[in-house]
Amino acid sequence: MIMKNIHKILILLTAIVIVQKVQGQDNMKSTATGPMQIIFPNEPDWNVLEEGKEINFHLQTKGGKSDSVRYEITSGAVKEMKFDSLGHFVWTPSYDIADRINTTKSLSVVFEAHTISGESASREVVFKVQHVNRPPQVDELKPFYVQYKTQNTYQIDMNAVRDPDGDPVVFVPVLEDMPEGMKFTAAGEVIWEPSSKQFSILKEGPKYVEFYVEDQPSKERTKGRLKLNITQMDLAPDFTMVPQNSVIRSAENNRINIRFSLSDPNGEEDITTFNFISDNKKVPKDALIKNAPTNYEFIWEPGYEFVKDPFDTLAFNVTFYVMDKAQNKKEKTVRFVIKNTIDESLRDTYVYGLYRSALVNAWGLLEQMREKETELKRAYSRAKKGKRGRSLLNASLGATTGLAPVIAKTNQDTRGYITTIGGTTVATVGTLEATEVIGKSVNGLLDRFNYVMQKKNELQNKGDVFAREYGQKSARRQPDFIRKLDEFKALMNLSGLVALELDANWENKKEATDVALKKAFKDFVPLTKDEN
Repeated sequence: MIMKNIHKILILLTAIVIVQKVQGQDNMKSTATGPMQIIFPNEPDWNVLEEGKEINFHLQTKGGKSDSVRYEITSGAVKEMKFDSLGHFVWTPSYDIADRINTTKSLSVVFEAHTISGESASREVVFKVQHVNRPPQVDELKPFYVQYKTQNTYQIDMNAVRDPDGDPVVFVPVLEDMPEGMKFTAAGEVIWEPSSKQFSILKEGPKYVEFYVEDQPSKERTKGRLKLNITQMDLAPDFTMVPQNSVIRSAENNRINIRFSLSDPNGEEDITTFNFISDNKKVPKDALIKNAPTNYEFIWEPGYEFVKDPFDTLAFNVTFYVMDKAQNKKEKTVRFVIKNTIDESLRDTYVYGLYRSALVNAWGLLEQMREKETELKRAYSRAKKGKRGRSLLNASLGATTGLAPVIAKTNQDTRGYITTIGGTTVATVGTLEATEVIGKSVNGLLDRFNYVMQKKNELQNKGDVFAREYGQKSARRQPDFIRKLDEFKALMNLSGLVALELDANWENKKEATDVALKKAFKDFVPLTKDEN
């Protein structure tokens, strides 16, 4: 009985398994025959593309009732895309889709599939195109023709240099290839003034300078080169002036100095002549001095007789010119305006005479004050001695008068004579003391002596300052010299000359030589022979 039940159970389990298999087959058939779908490549990031790089794939479908499928792009197609009805897709994104600012550009493309029975399916794909930077391009450049002793400038033609992506570019020189003295800017400007040796090397054959064109900000580089060659044209020579004034204003007895530097684009050996032509025949030809084949100086000093009175100025033109072997000529005209001036040497001599004359007067007055000082010293000494003598004489005569009765007791005539003589003498001595005939007042002499000393020291100090301040010719040319001279002379017109008791007819016994003045005023500067 148990065995029968087990057998029934096994039969039941087998039936369940068979039913499940049949249901699974039905489910698979339903999937295979479900809605049609478009299948794309299943690689990761297959839709992320780079500019200039090809993408190539086949579309497939699943589901649907028919095996015959036709494909097409219904939206988002660009002309570079190649897609046939069998689902074959080929596309190389162009380089202008993205750029250096928008480095990724998304393009939406809708694909659609159709069957003969009328079934269809569509699906959108978003292609992400990434920017790919390309290096700049450099075409062949025009040669750089250089001239000798000239600052030559060359600008690289930007039509010959371009960046496919439209990126800004800069120029980077190859320093080891650049000749000495050449400047190569980031904007493509080349500045060069070849030396004599460099120009001679170029005469032997052209040279090349290499450089890089670098785009920004990617720093991609492309090498280019520039041909250097000497100019093939027979150009005119040229010269520069220092100072570069077209009008030169000067004055008589002032030196005019103009420096010239000559150059020739074809080499300095091509220069033959450098000279000038003046409207005024008084300008000497030897004023133009040749220092070197390409270096000249114009040195001229018009004298005081160049501009004749009553004219204030005299204007004329001087044309300087340079010529080469082919008679090519370059000239420049300078207008000279010369002002009429007085002879400064004569004026300097005159002003020096005023300077020296004032110091001679001061020196003479100092000598007179020294004599007066000596005289007052002696008078002071005598006055002190005279005061003592008067005191003794008064005492002696007074005693004589008092002793008269004792000396002449009996003789009245003798006693009266002694009294008379003594009294008269005392009276006379008193009168003489009052009028200061025998001796002078000590206090008065001392006051006058101090006054002389004060004025002498003041004059000495002022004289030292005046001699030092105006010892140089340039100082005496200043406008304030005459004012200071008057002040110094006014100091010598001392209001106290009467009090000093100086003799108006006094004459100095010493000669006013430069040595004597130098000794009195140490900063005195004599006039030299060169200044006469």
